[in-house]
Amino acid sequence: MRRLVSIVFLALTCVAAFSQNNAADSLYLDSIYRHLELEEYTITARVKEKDIIIPQTLAGVELKKMNALSVADAIRYFSGVQIKDYGGVGGIKTVNIRSMGTNHMGVFYNGVQLGNAQNGQIDLGKYSLENIEEIQLYNGQKSDIWQSAREFGAAGSIYLTTRRPRFEEGKAYNVKAQMRAGSFALINPSLLFDIRLSETMSITANAELISSDGKYPFRYRRVTPSGEVAYDTTAIRQNGDINAIRVEAALNHYYSNTGFWKLQLYHYNSERGVPGAIVNNVWRNGERLWDRNSFLQATWQDELFNRWSIKANLKYASDYTRYINNDDKLIHVENQYLQQELYFTMAHKVRIFDWWDISAAYDLQYNQLSMYLDAHRFTHWLSAATAINIQNYLRLQASVLGTFVNDEQGTKNQESGHNATPHHTTLHNATQRFTPALFLSYRPSQLVDLRLNAFYKQSYRYPTFNDLYYTDMGNAYLKPELAKQHSVGLSFTQPFRIAEQKGSEFRLNADYYYNRISDKIIAYPKGQQFRWTMLNLGLVKINGLDLNAQLHFLLPNNFHLTAKAQYTYQTAIDVTDPNDSYYGHQIPYIPWHSGSAVGMFGWQNDRQQYGLNYSFIYVGERYNQQENIIYNYTQPWYTHDLSVFGEWQIKPLASSPHRLSPIVLRVALDINNLLSQDYDVILNYPMPKRNYKCTISLTY
Repeated sequence: MRRLVSIVFLALTCVAAFSQNNAADSLYLDSIYRHLELEEYTITARVKEKDIIIPQTLAGVELKKMNALSVADAIRYFSGVQIKDYGGVGGIKTVNIRSMGTNHMGVFYNGVQLGNAQNGQIDLGKYSLENIEEIQLYNGQKSDIWQSAREFGAAGSIYLTTRRPRFEEGKAYNVKAQMRAGSFALINPSLLFDIRLSETMSITANAELISSDGKYPFRYRRVTPSGEVAYDTTAIRQNGDINAIRVEAALNHYYSNTGFWKLQLYHYNSERGVPGAIVNNVWRNGERLWDRNSFLQATWQDELFNRWSIKANLKYASDYTRYINNDDKLIHVENQYLQQELYFTMAHKVRIFDWWDISAAYDLQYNQLSMYLDAHRFTHWLSAATAINIQNYLRLQASVLGTFVNDEQGTKNQESGHNATPHHTTLHNATQRFTPALFLSYRPSQLVDLRLNAFYKQSYRYPTFNDLYYTDMGNAYLKPELAKQHSVGLSFTQPFRIAEQKGSEFRLNADYYYNRISDKIIAYPKGQQFRWTMLNLGLVKINGLDLNAQLHFLLPNNFHLTAKAQYTYQTAIDVTDPNDSYYGHQIPYIPWHSGSAVGMFGWQNDRQQYGLNYSFIYVGERYNQQENIIYNYTQPWYTHDLSVFGEWQIKPLASSPHRLSPIVLRVALDINNLLSQDYDVILNYPMPKRNYKCTISLTY
């Protein structure tokens, strides 16, 4: 790692020195920065003309106002999303959209997908909001056909965009120092700075430390089907501590109106406890988990001849995981896993006419997983797409993606333990699949912003290394899951005035969707205790309705108010075998009803601003096992969160001999789970009751 950091630092230094002598016109940078400015008060971003399927978006100031510590906390407010949260600051948090399954989600960090070939799970709790400028959630895929081939393969996509440095005239750097402290011994300092190397080049860097003992009170209460109380205990959650550090650095060069390149380094290192499930009034404290995740990625894009656009990404990632179970009631386990990934993509887009674009992209990815096995995977993606815009009334996009996968599992000892026996097998897997997609949007009149949209898409997920090769559990003959998505929706936007003041707006979105997943990969008991295997058994049908409404008011005397509500209804039923006892039942942890509400009220002038934010999340009744019986019933849960903040500009003294920018002081207090509800997102993993966070930051 030290050698990698040294190489990156040397490369950044050389490139910076070169670009100091080749600075482009400053008007280029100003134009780009103006283009990147975000709406200050809207939760859902302004609809772009190219968007066929309008994304859910959190960006800019509104993202900062959200009562959230990590990316996982923020996306809870999107409709159609299910979060698996195992509790506490260090608890693993994964996301699932429209009941498609976590492995069908693509999470993209500055346009490059985050990968985990071992188990397909992306822990969004690792990704802080401190350096994030925008979060977008797309159903189906991003509307822009100028994207990598791999982006066409996800059933749903989350795009995380890091902040871009912006400099005031005559200012060469920005600095932000922040300290957050709160319940459960939470300490979260961070430091961010930007340096302008030239009119077109800048460096941004961010470092953050998170520490928490994870000890929070909870109530564990279980009632038998007959109504008798089996357990009713109040205790302190143990072994939920975390110590983590995150470091990011990026070199940005915007050398023209259309061209830029970016080099980014990311490193995350953590040690945390795994508190485990509380079962039969017994909880264990023997599990520990170490993570070390690093990646280096480079991006370049430009437009040639006003017709031909080209972009390329290159990435190297290394992920190390160590797991220990020292519980004296269980067999000692110590596992170590090392994943490495090398990824390259190049995408082209050509404008044939002003109303017709075509694109093509090729991606190549190599994955290796070592320690308990030696597995290698080469994946090729090849895509072709077209987009047609007929006078802004009708927009069509069509694409086809070819995916080619080749696996090889070499010789390696069995998983875990000092007494592991040799495991000498070599397995080869190869598969290929072509998946189409069709999107359309129709606007009947230019006088009213009313849009009808629909899409059909096929996507599939290839089995992970664990699914295929995990000792005594993997099945090397698994088929990929195939998902077919159908969606039709309506969006309406109406701006209006209050007291002759422009800027207020009403927005409504409604979507009905039907998804079908075949060859679903599940874990199935083999008959021996604690022995499971992976099989293609499932066929799942999903029907759902997403409703989103938002009102934004710009009020007289510098007041503003934003109100947003979201509701999701869905059925996700198992229709594999009519002879199964759970045939036609809702699949585990998918609620029929869920929703959220957000209210933001504030006042501001040129030097100060104040805000009061309220949020509510509701998840309805659901079942924690395949059979929808009273024994597996899980109660609804809901939380109320509240935050208040103030922000002040501290201007330099008038007698100062130098022209200085003001220092911005911000103080915020967050109260989570205001009513101190007892609830589980995942059965037997109790969530924290009422807790607090206080944040103080200085920006210059």
